[in-house]
Amino acid sequence: TSGTTGFSKGVMIPHRSLAANVRYAQENMPLEPGDPVVSFLPLAHTYGCAFEFLFPFTYGCHITILTKTPSPQVLIQAFKEIKPRLILSVPLVIEKVYKKQLLPVISKPTMKVLLKIPGINKILFKKVREKLETSFGGRFKELVIGGAAFNADAEKFFRKIGMRYAVGYGMTECGPLISYDAWRTARLASCGKAVDTLEVKIDSPDPQKTVGEIILRGDNVMLGYYKNEKATREVIDEDGWMHTGDLGVIDRDGYIYIKGRSKDMLLGPSGKNIYPEEIESIINNYKYVSEAVVISEDNKLVGLIYPDYEVLKADGIGDDRLAGELDTIRKDVNSRVPEYMAVTKFRVHPEEFAKTPKKSIKRYLYMKD
Repeated sequence: TSGTTGFSKGVMIPHRSLAANVRYAQENMPLEPGDPVVSFLPLAHTYGCAFEFLFPFTYGCHITILTKTPSPQVLIQAFKEIKPRLILSVPLVIEKVYKKQLLPVISKPTMKVLLKIPGINKILFKKVREKLETSFGGRFKELVIGGAAFNADAEKFFRKIGMRYAVGYGMTECGPLISYDAWRTARLASCGKAVDTLEVKIDSPDPQKTVGEIILRGDNVMLGYYKNEKATREVIDEDGWMHTGDLGVIDRDGYIYIKGRSKDMLLGPSGKNIYPEEIESIINNYKYVSEAVVISEDNKLVGLIYPDYEVLKADGIGDDRLAGELDTIRKDVNSRVPEYMAVTKFRVHPEEFAKTPKKSIKRYLYMKD
């Protein structure tokens, strides 16, 4: 496991799980023999192993394995040269492209006005999409995003411009795929429908309206954690249901909507459930914020902020003005969320947050309450 919620554990993945993942990909993902693929996710994790190696390998695809750290610059160069037909990515990479390349353009006052004019906005959206597609090599059939929650604002914009993207959901313990839906039929904010080798349900009185834990069983599920029977018993019950620790709802058509992780969920002063990821996805869109983690301290929400020092320096903002700028952002964020989700204060975190190999923040290191 990547260790998002604690120490990494070894996962025993049976052949049936890998086979189920590869077969599902063959039947549902747009790849053909001979297609080029860029492999840049860690191969020691199931997402990269299954979908950037095993699946294309079974089709006789041309796999280019990236040996450098996949910074946006390195990736864009690789996409330009290889022109992959299917791209698999974690949200962080896509969100950086959205925040650094698209947001500065679409946030300009003139652009905001033009994007609201019918007809003109269609032309502009098409131009933006074509430019974006070119930066991903220009020949991809689909961009599959998974491994962590996708930023809501980025997704809405991708949907508006007609970007060919799909969001999947998985975990190491399922080798990894749990749900997916192709870009043409995907629904906004959903991570698709359960794969055909798994039963997936929400452990709540009303799975369509009341958030509950996502539980599942089937071919994809692991044998257990390596040399850790206690941890295995904690997640797989006597009836074979695996308790994912993820919280969500499922609509009448079977589309899954994830709200957060049970370990990350915070309880507001009024007793309401707060999913910090929802607040963080708003904070992360501001240009002076590099990344954020929302925690609870003395029953109040606090935002830990790692500022984007490069942008601050370019705008001539020093440490003396940083606190004021962040407080302006905090007030703006609070105007966009319900009162019980309001953040009391921002605190500067001096360095990048520790991350797992698939670039999810190890938030358990920063939790207080």
